[in-house]
Amino acid sequence: MSVFKPEVFQGKMSYKRYFEGWYFKHVSKGMDYVCSIIPGISLNPVNPHAFIQFINGLTGETQYIEYPVSSFRFDKHRFSVQIGDSVFSADSILLNIDSPLITVSGRLSYSGSIKYPASVFSPGIMGWYSFVPFMECKHGVVSVSHRIDGSLTINGTQVDFSGGKGYIEKDWGRSFPESWIWLQSNNFANSDACIMMSIAKIPWLGSYFTGFLGFLYFNGIFYPFSTYNKSEITDISFQDERLTLGFRSKKYRLIITTELKNSGILLAPVSGEMSRHIKESVDSELDVCLMDNKGVELYRDKAFRAGLEVIESIFEIVKVKGSTENRMATF
Repeated sequence: MSVFKPEVFQGKMSYKRYFEGWYFKHVSKGMDYVCSIIPGISLNPVNPHAFIQFINGLTGETQYIEYPVSSFRFDKHRFSVQIGDSVFSADSILLNIDSPLITVSGRLSYSGSIKYPASVFSPGIMGWYSFVPFMECKHGVVSVSHRIDGSLTINGTQVDFSGGKGYIEKDWGRSFPESWIWLQSNNFANSDACIMMSIAKIPWLGSYFTGFLGFLYFNGIFYPFSTYNKSEITDISFQDERLTLGFRSKKYRLIITTELKNSGILLAPVSGEMSRHIKESVDSELDVCLMDNKGVELYRDKAFRAGLEVIESIFEIVKVKGSTENRMATF
């Protein structure tokens, strides 16, 4: 395992209850096509296997293709993973998926990648939590945003992604959190901004705590909001498929509203087994506003083709600053 290279494979093939997966999101230049591709490994006593998940962001249709564990290969020193005849890295993907469920072939290359800032004491998006042992799940951001070139042939139809935008992140450990919210987009109407925010119920030594992390990026500057930099959740509500989130750091306030659109079913890990079904939208929209703590608006824009996951039980445990009770959503 390499704390300072979270993008590379962090596990060992001898593990008995372990998963690791990389999330590649692709949006074409005109935003007329969006798909996410998730290669990974599931090590468990029941059904150990490698896999590739594919989600069509416009229709919500998903496919899960299993491969033998022996087909999973990785580079110990840099991010390069092979599953069957498909190869994944920070610079490109080469897809050769031929199954009764779906056929995908082609190569996409990535350039101009924006990396999340790293330092000795904060090697990635998790900050100093990267060094904390015994966490069930850890998270990494491989590329905040990059240009895509190339095309894929999906079930016989060629899709050109040249000039589009991509995003890469990953997770690894034993299990996903019990509940969470996750959102991401780098397709804004009037700017080259990028955003990712996540709130989760995190098991810890027989109990749990609510943790969150993420950022807004625009004009070359990262604005982080996270548990470890002492930011706070100021608002959280979900009603009629509309989610509102508010965060405050020492200097800034971030407000996000989003409308959940088409969702697909993905498999998520429980003790290494890909046995949990979750909903993910890759076609949601975000309204994003950044202010200073005096209420002066610094940035406002609308994002499209946003990724969004909402596991509803998160609303039962998130405490909003200034409230004596948990704020709960109405469904």
